[in-house]
Amino acid sequence: MFSFATPSVYQSSKCFVTYGVMSHLEPGQVPTKGKPWSALLGQDFVHKVDLILPEELLQLVKDKITGDPSRAPVFYKVIMKLGQILEGHFFTEYIKRGVLMMYLDKETYERAGLVGKPHGVKGKRGLKPRWIVQFELRSPSMLHGKKGFDRLAYACKNVFNTPITWLFHNLSKTPVPDPLLRHYPTKYTSHAGVTDGLFTKVPSLKPPPAILESQNRLDLNEFATDIYEWLSLIRLESPRVNVSDKIDPYLSGYAVPGNPEDVQEGKLCRISWQGFIPPKWTQQILADVILALPSKSWFSLSVTSFARGIIGDSADCTILRPPSAPGEYILWDIRRHD
Repeated sequence: MFSFATPSVYQSSKCFVTYGVMSHLEPGQVPTKGKPWSALLGQDFVHKVDLILPEELLQLVKDKITGDPSRAPVFYKVIMKLGQILEGHFFTEYIKRGVLMMYLDKETYERAGLVGKPHGVKGKRGLKPRWIVQFELRSPSMLHGKKGFDRLAYACKNVFNTPITWLFHNLSKTPVPDPLLRHYPTKYTSHAGVTDGLFTKVPSLKPPPAILESQNRLDLNEFATDIYEWLSLIRLESPRVNVSDKIDPYLSGYAVPGNPEDVQEGKLCRISWQGFIPPKWTQQILADVILALPSKSWFSLSVTSFARGIIGDSADCTILRPPSAPGEYILWDIRRHD
């Protein structure tokens, strides 16, 4: 893995690009340390996963991954009041660790009587100021009789007393009896959706040797930006990357990156999962894809997390294995601005 110069302190980076080599992957032993594995595990719960690869590899993925229903991620939708999460067996069995974060308008914040902080940069909070209230639910202060817990319980009873919809995923063994069942949860399974027959202009997906030899950060950033844009257009099913696209250049100036003689035509497919997906599942699916596909084939795996703030700013992580480059990868780690 190459080490590049640190960006200027005046830059506010959001996208971090890494080009490196993964260690050898053994079946049944999924790494947790080192990139790209740590980048996937560092995500919050994931909203969408996209796997892009040549169409001739689709059947392999169906046979070894998507054809097994037990591999599909499962989650629940349940309607509960906030206070019910803090009660009895549900809190004891399911809230092992975690942070409760609430974005409140001024009126609700004042009625709740909780301690928070203004959201956003001072002077740029818009016409409707918001406050962030945050609780570490397994801290020593989150016990009955403690001041912090009693304040939250009071707010739940008198202010946050309207039932709302929650998405739920159990990261551990389901307790017996299950305290979730009394709230009548609805079970959902994130089955894979396949979009095939994408007849696409495909650029060179491997960094030019000159960039790797010189370790030139600016050239790598330019190459990575172009490839990330191309992958994003495929995820969006944009016609701009289609072989048949004939849009007026006055309306769109986009062109597939690279020298025209290096651009090829090929059929691609996209396999997507959407739901409330834990980051550990995305880590496992990356390992499954690497083990299922030929070592010299290329693919990209993109995961997009749920937005945490009120502005809808979500994190995104994309991993590309270039063609004829076993073990090598390009990682785009796009972080939200908290």
